[in-house]
This record gives sequence, structure tokens and C-alpha cells, in this order.
Amino acid sequence: MKLGIIGGLGPLASSYFYELLTKMSDVHHDQEHLEIYLHSCPRIPDRTEYILDHHKPSPILELIQVAKELEAAGVDMIAIPCITAHYFHEELSQSVDIPIIHLIQEVRNYILRKQVKKVGIMATDGTIQSQIFQKELKEYNIDCCIPSIEYQKDVMHIIYDNVKCGKAIEMNCFYGIEKDLLLKGADLIILGCTELSIVNKEEKLDSLYLDAMELLSAVALQKCQIPIKKEYQYLIK
Repeated sequence: MKLGIIGGLGPLASSYFYELLTKMSDVHHDQEHLEIYLHSCPRIPDRTEYILDHHKPSPILELIQVAKELEAAGVDMIAIPCITAHYFHEELSQSVDIPIIHLIQEVRNYILRKQVKKVGIMATDGTIQSQIFQKELKEYNIDCCIPSIEYQKDVMHIIYDNVKCGKAIEMNCFYGIEKDLLLKGADLIILGCTELSIVNKEEKLDSLYLDAMELLSAVALQKCQIPIKKEYQYLIK
């Protein structure tokens, strides 16, 4: 099978997603790896800016164009290593005849399997304010908490001023957010922005966290029938 990736949202997260797909595959030869079409399209307008202000340029037409180009290239399904872009999942899915992995629903499925009662969400302002996680989880009686206003500013600072700018991650800010969510009763914290997966990559966070991009990689490999290494199988079981 062939996996298409709508990438460039941002580029560092997309390149790490490709790395995850490669290192999580339980294969022994180059020829056994998943065939991947990665279309990195950084010109796509910022998703959070549009969600917060519909007068800003919408990313949907560019997203649809890339999805159609991947479909024309012959991929069997599409993954989007950008959480906020899932705000547009329904409209985007209607534009092509191949499945697009719905990462928000996969996060929900994971939390249900693990029987977590309350989750904290670290994500962009767009993801938080659109409530794409909260609505999905509350429908299944899973409580959610989000950072306080001052800590949400720190989340955005880490995403946009650290990771997207290629600068060192300010872990003092990160652990301040963690403490805020734990005080609110979170049993698990979702890294709900693919840029935050870079924090996990560099700092090797513990089991308190669910890295949504690791989950996306595991789900994509499973759906494309590629064996997954034992240490990552907990993501799909």
C-alpha cells in the first residue's frame, strides 16, 4: 500500500513523522518499508490564524489541492501530521475518494482502550478554541482540561517561537504547563500539536504523555499492513 502525507504544516513535524514511520516499522530490508508520498506544502495558510479569525486566508483550498494531487499519484490513504488541520477533516475527506486518517478519533480510541478518566490537552489556540478534542472526548464521557490562559500562552510560545523557529525548547515553560494540567486532575496529557512531538523526541517524556504523532504513525502503519515494533504496539492495543 501507499501512504500519502499532507506535509509542511510545519516542515519539521513532517520530517519527524517520516522518521517515525521508518523507525517504528518492524522490518529488516529497505524493500519492506512503507511506500510514502510526502507532499510538503508550507505555503498552506496557518490553520490557527484562520480558525481564530475567518477573515484570515483559509487553508482549505490548498489542503484539498494537495489531497487531490496525492490521490492522483495513486496513494491508498492520507495522513496529516498537523492536529489543527483536522478541523477541516470532513470537508477535506469529501474532496477525495480515498480515506484520510482521522487522528482526533484515533486519540479518542486510544484513551477509551486505556480507560483514562481525565485528560489534559496541550495544543494550539486553534485546536483548543475549536474544541475538536473536547467535543470528541466529552461525547464518550471523558473529562478534559486545558491550560490556564497564561500557560496556554506558553504552549503557543513553545510551538511557534521554539519549535517552528528551530530554537531550543524552553522546558521550564513546558513543565509549568504540565504542573497546571496535573493540578486540574489530568491522568494523561495529550501532546495535541505535532510540533510538541519534537519536545517528546528531544526530551523523551514519560508515560504521562500521549504523543499524537506517534499514534498517527502507528495507526498509519497498521492500516497499511506494515508490522510495528514491539515497543510501539501499546499505541494500537
